[in-house]
Amino acid sequence: MTDPGAGVLLIADPFLKDPNFMRTVVLMTEYNEKGAIGFVINRQYENTLDELLPEIETQKLPVYYGGPVQMNTVHFLHRYPEEISGGVEIMKGVYWGGDFDSVVQLINSGAADPERIRFFIGYSGWSEGQLEEEIEEKTWLTVEAARSLIFHPSADEIWKESLKHMGGDYEMMINFPIDPQLN
Repeated sequence: MTDPGAGVLLIADPFLKDPNFMRTVVLMTEYNEKGAIGFVINRQYENTLDELLPEIETQKLPVYYGGPVQMNTVHFLHRYPEEISGGVEIMKGVYWGGDFDSVVQLINSGAADPERIRFFIGYSGWSEGQLEEEIEEKTWLTVEAARSLIFHPSADEIWKESLKHMGGDYEMMINFPIDPQLN
């Protein structure tokens, strides 16, 4: 297990029944004494970016459900540090946010690659001490993130692939039922 921090994945325990986080993977983007922020990276939202933002004219880029907090906001992760200024590097080569006008220009020019930029509606947040309690209660497994997981082409596979990324006994969890009483 890895200590929580920016660039760390929170992998939901197989038996977590909270509908907001059941079988999810959250990429942490900020962690400090006041709390934590991250984005669910494996739950695709029903709308594409052009359906949510009128300034997007061309590409139909997917949007992901970032979490239950502030569902009226759009956030993004990217691998375009030269094209999008102002982003915060959360791990080597992965940036959070930046100049949104540059993002719109990148998308409308047709140059945005969905394997290099991800959009989220809302975010996941924890208050001071809350995440630590949840980790202690075994709600979350933690591991260093990999770009291949953050920008994985199939959102449905990310939870399983994250457990494989942890290796060892964690890989067996892939086959655990959601409710062990039904087994």
